[in-house]
Amino acid sequence: MTDQLRALEQRGRRARQAAGLPCSRREAAAGAARTKYKVAVRFQAISDWLPAPDSPKETTVPSAASSEQVLALVMVWSDWAGERPSERYWRDLLERAQARHHGVVPGPVTTRPGAEGASNVRAGNFVGRVAELGALDAAFASADKVVVHAVHGLGGVGKSALAARWASGRPEPVRWWITADGPAAVDAGLAALARALDPSVAEKPTEVQSEAAMRWLDTNNGWLLVLDNVEEPGDIKPLLDRVSGGRVLITSRRATGWHLDATTIRLDTLVPSDAADLFTRVLTAGAPLDASGVEAVCNELGHLALAVEQAAAYCAQTGTTPPEYLGMLARWPAEMFATGPEGSDTGRTVARIWRLTLDRLASTPLSGDILRILAWYAPDDIPRDLFISRETPPEVTTAIGRLIAYSMITDNRDGTLSVHRLVQTLARTADPSDPHRQAADIDTARDQAAMLLANAFPREVGHPANWPRCRSLILHTRALTSRHGPEHDTLDTTHALDRAATFHEEQGAYATAIPAFDRALSSRERILGVDDPMTMAQRNNLAGALEHLGDLNRAISLFERDVRVKADLLGPEHRDTLAGQTNLAHAYAALGDLKRTIRLFEHVLNTRVRVLGNDDPDTLAARNNLAGAYNAAGDPARAIPLHERTVQDFTRILGSDDPKTLASRGNLAAALVNSGDSARAVQLFDQTREDRERVLGRDHHDTLASRRALAAAHAAAGDLDRALLLQERTVEDMDRVFGPDHISTLSHRNSLAEMYVAAGDLERAIGVQEDALEAAERTLAPSSPLLLAVISNLGTAYVDAGDLDRGISLQERAFSDAERFLAADNPQLLVVRDRLAGAYKAAGDQHRADSLLDRSRTDREPTPRRALLGVARRMWNALSPRKRDE
Repeated sequence: MTDQLRALEQRGRRARQAAGLPCSRREAAAGAARTKYKVAVRFQAISDWLPAPDSPKETTVPSAASSEQVLALVMVWSDWAGERPSERYWRDLLERAQARHHGVVPGPVTTRPGAEGASNVRAGNFVGRVAELGALDAAFASADKVVVHAVHGLGGVGKSALAARWASGRPEPVRWWITADGPAAVDAGLAALARALDPSVAEKPTEVQSEAAMRWLDTNNGWLLVLDNVEEPGDIKPLLDRVSGGRVLITSRRATGWHLDATTIRLDTLVPSDAADLFTRVLTAGAPLDASGVEAVCNELGHLALAVEQAAAYCAQTGTTPPEYLGMLARWPAEMFATGPEGSDTGRTVARIWRLTLDRLASTPLSGDILRILAWYAPDDIPRDLFISRETPPEVTTAIGRLIAYSMITDNRDGTLSVHRLVQTLARTADPSDPHRQAADIDTARDQAAMLLANAFPREVGHPANWPRCRSLILHTRALTSRHGPEHDTLDTTHALDRAATFHEEQGAYATAIPAFDRALSSRERILGVDDPMTMAQRNNLAGALEHLGDLNRAISLFERDVRVKADLLGPEHRDTLAGQTNLAHAYAALGDLKRTIRLFEHVLNTRVRVLGNDDPDTLAARNNLAGAYNAAGDPARAIPLHERTVQDFTRILGSDDPKTLASRGNLAAALVNSGDSARAVQLFDQTREDRERVLGRDHHDTLASRRALAAAHAAAGDLDRALLLQERTVEDMDRVFGPDHISTLSHRNSLAEMYVAAGDLERAIGVQEDALEAAERTLAPSSPLLLAVISNLGTAYVDAGDLDRGISLQERAFSDAERFLAADNPQLLVVRDRLAGAYKAAGDQHRADSLLDRSRTDREPTPRRALLGVARRMWNALSPRKRDE
C-alpha cells in the first residue's frame, strides 16, 4: 500500500509541477476540501479497492465503503494526478459502492418506447403495507407544485423497500432513485439522471452533469425522485430549493428536521402476518423448506423487516430451521444480529445499520447512555419523566431529542417513549468490536435503570391516585429484573422490587407479590447481610404477604425469626421489636391460635405502657389489637371496655378524624355486634362510614370496608333487605376499584353470598359463590382461610339447595384442607367439621356424621349454620401494621 501511495503521489506531483499547479500534500488536500473526509480517511484501504485506471474490469469495492468515500477518493486522485481517468470508469466505481453500501441496487436504466422517460427504480422483496402505499398515493395527489414527502423510521424497518415498491408503480415518465446519504452522493445521482436523459453529457465533468439534471427538473413536470437514506435534511436542500414541479419522496432515519421542506409519514414495523409472509417467501424461495415456527422468530425480532429478511436468508442458506434459529438467537444474540447469509453485504445487517446511526450521534455521548438505559425497560410506555424533570439539565433533553430525531426511539406524545425490542436487545448485548456496546457501559446502564425506577415509585403505593404511576413503573421493573439474574441486583433494584410487590399486595395479587418480595430479600441478604435493618424490613414485608396469601406457617416462621433478630440487635423493648411481635400475633390469629395471640398482645401492651406511657399512639394501638383479639375469641365483655377506652384516647390525642380513631370506632362497633347490641353497632358503623367517606373518599379501601361492616350489622339486626342493598352496591364498587381478584373483593363477595343464603335466595348465593371460588382459586394459596371459607360456604349452599353430592364434595375438600393447614383448635376448622357432619346427616349417612360430631363435642356444640368469614372478614381492624420498606 505504501508503494502505491508513493507512486500515486509522485505521479500527481510531476503532473501538477508540469502544469504549474500546487503539488504539496497539504495544498492537494486543501484543493480537495469539497468533501468532508480527511485525507487519512480518503486513503483508507486504498490498496484494496483502487485499481489502476487502465484495468476497470478488476475494480472491487469493499462492503464498508460509503459512496462519499468512493467519490472523495476519486476527487483526490484527480486533483493530485492532474488527470482524470474515463468518466465512465469512475461512474461505474461509484454506482457499485452505492449499491453495496445501501442494499438497494439501482436497476438498469430503461426508457419508454415512444416517449421521453427514464427509470432506474426496481422493487425487491415486499409484503403488505397496503395502508402505507395508500397514504403515499394520497400524499402525492396534488399536482400544482412540487410535492415533497418524507418516510422516516427506524433503520431496517423497510423504508427503502416501501419507496421502491410505490415508485415502481407510478405513472411518471421519469422515476429516478438516488442514494442520498451525503452531498456528493446526491450530485452523483443527479449526474446519472442527466446521462440517462441525455447520453451526450457523459464525457462532461460530474458537476456539469448534476447542474444539467437540476435544470431539467426545474423546467419539467412529470418526474419522481426517490432520495433514499437521507442523513441530513441540509444535504438535499439545494436540490429542493431549485425544483418547482414534480414529486420527491425521501426516506430517512431522521424523524425531525423536515418541517420546512416536507411533510412526514412514519413507518412502523410489519404487522405479524406480513412479517411471517416475508420470512416464508425468503426461506422457501430456492427450495420447499419447512416454515414451521416462523411466527415465533418474527415475534422475537419485533417484526422488523430487515431482521426478518436477514434471519430468513440465513436459515435458507444454512438449512437452519426457524426454531433452531430462535435458539441460536437466544444463546448468541451478538453473532446472529451481525451475521447475514454468505455473500451478503455485511453493512446491511441489523447490528451494522444501528451502529452507523449511533456513530452519527457520537457528538452527543449521552444519547448512547440513555439508549442503553432504555434497553433494560419494557419496549413501550416508558415514562419520559424518568429522565426529564424541571431540574434536568438541557443536555439530557438534547440527547433524548437526537435519539428521537434518528428514529432510535419514539416519542408517543403522551409523556412516554418507546424503543423497538430489537434495538433494546442489541443495546444490552455486549460486543467488544462495537464502541456503543461495551460490557462495562451496559452494566452501568443496567444499574442506572434500576436507580431511576427506584426513585420514581411513589411513597404511598396504596393510594388510588398513585395507582396509574405504579402500574407503569411495575411494567418496567418486571422487564428489568427479567433481563438479568439476581446476582446483578443492586439496592435500587431491591427497592423497586419491594415497591412493585407492595403494590401487588395492596391489589390482592399475592401470587405476583411474593416472588418479588422473595428476590428482594435474597438480594438484600447478599448485599447487606441477614441482620441489616433494611434486610429485616424486607423479611417483614415478605412475611406479611405470605400471611395474606394464607401461607401461614412460612409467614410465622419469618415473623418469629424477625422478632429474634430484633430482640438480639435492638433489645426486647425496642419499638421495632414490639412491632415485630405485633405482626407475629396477627399471624397467630390468622392461624386460629388465639391463645398465643392474646398472650403476645398482652405482653406488647404491658411493655408499651411501661416504656412509652399510656398516651403514646403505639400504646393505644396495642390496646386496640388486644381488644380485637378478645372479641375474636368470643369474649366481647372484655373487648368492649378496652375498645371504648381506646376510642376516647385516640379522639383526645389524634382527633376524631384520624384514620386510627375511625378504625378503633369500627372495632368497638364489631364487638357490640358480637355482644348482641346491634342497634348501637349500626349507629357506630354508619357514623364511621360517613366520616371515612368525608375524610378518605368514597372509594378508599377503609371506606368500603365500613360499608361492608354496616351491611353485616344490618343483617345481624334482622334487616336483610337493607343489608343486601348496601352489600350489593359495595361489591360493585370493590369490583370497579380493586378488581374481581383482590382479596377484599373476594371477601366482600363471600359476605354477599352469606346474606343471600340468610335471605333464602340460594340460586343467587350459589352464583356469587361460584364466581368467588373461581377467583379465589386463581389468586389465593390453598392454605388461605378465605379460600377455605368460600369452599365451605358454597358447599353449604348446595346442601341447602338439595344438591347433596356436590355439597358434600365441597365440604370434604374444605375439611381436608382445614385439617392440613389450620391449628387443631382453630374455630374455622371446627365450623367446617360441623358443616361436613351436617351434610352427611342430610344425606342419611348418620354413621359418618356421628363420627365427626363426636370429635366436635370435645370443643363445643355443633353449629353447622355458622357463617365462615375468613381472615379478611373479621370486623376488627389491626393497628400498628408491619413496618414497610419505603
